[in-house]
Parts: sequence; structure tokens; C-alpha cells
Amino acid sequence: MPTRNNPIPNRAQRRQAEKQRRRRLALLLAALAISILIGLIFIAMPRPPEVPSGPTFTKQGELQFFDGTSGSLIKTIDIEVKQDDYGRTQGMMWRKAMDDSQGMLFIMERPEPQSFWMLNTLISLDIIFVDEHFRILNIREKAPPETLDPQPSNGDALYVVEVVGGFSQKYGVKSGDKIRFELEQ
Repeated sequence: MPTRNNPIPNRAQRRQAEKQRRRRLALLLAALAISILIGLIFIAMPRPPEVPSGPTFTKQGELQFFDGTSGSLIKTIDIEVKQDDYGRTQGMMWRKAMDDSQGMLFIMERPEPQSFWMLNTLISLDIIFVDEHFRILNIREKAPPETLDPQPSNGDALYVVEVVGGFSQKYGVKSGDKIRFELEQ
């Protein structure tokens, strides 16, 4: 190395400096190789399976909405059906999305006043209460998600249909309209 008194390095100093440069280059190349190797290992590692977005929809039938006056078809949707206490209690809980061509039909044991809540329900729903003659009693539109606020029927309901919030307004479904459904075997 050059010194204060001698600015020109001698042969030994030049060799020493060259060794240090080679050593630094070797360390740099080794670090680069290790980084590339670690990157390749992470790329080759199997990925964990994707977690579904809550329970998945299972088609168990079709349900049609009809105009209560003219009898004309308003909309047909695919339905999932809940007929037992456990299924009715779980309902739409934990679902993060629902298409407006899908819904859930709850079949109650007998016609009586019904009341639903939105606990652990992550999306807004229209809750449609239907009597034993398949006539829509009332609709609780855009029920807010994740609340314990009661969403009651206006009368004795035997069926309840849950669809994505805003469905009723979008398709013009209203009190007095009728439903018809067919379950898959």
C-alpha cells in the first residue's frame, strides 16, 4: 500500500491488495450464490392449499320468483336448502360472497312468526319471508352484516329465502309476489 512517505506501492503491497480484492470478490460471489440457492428452494417448495372463502355453495334445487299480480316469472335462482335446526342456525354464516343467481331456502317446521339475525354473516342479505301459500309476506332488504338486530317476519312464515343484499330491489321482488321451488333428488 502506498504510505505517506512513499505514494507508489511496492510489489508486495500490490499483491496484498490484489489478495484482498479477490477475497472480497469471492465472498460476494459466495453470498450471491447462497442467495440464489435460497430463492430457488423457496420457489420449489410446495405451497399450502388456498383457504376457501367460507363455506361453498351447494346447489340443491331451483327457486322462481313470480309477480303476484300477473303471475309472470321475475327471476330463477339456484338454492341451497336448510331444513334442520343446525342448518337453519348456521345459514349464511361465514360466507364472504354470494352471486345474485344463488340463494338459501329455509324450510321451517310450521308456519309461525320468524325472526333472523346476522351474527357471523359477513355479507348483507335480503331476507324474504314467505307464507304457507308461497306468498311473500315481507322483505328485510339489505340486512346489515354481523349484527344481532332481529329481522322479523310480518306474519306466519313457513319459508324464508336469503339472497344477496339488493337483490329484491334489483329484480323488483316485493311483498305479495310468489315463489315456487323444486328440490333436486
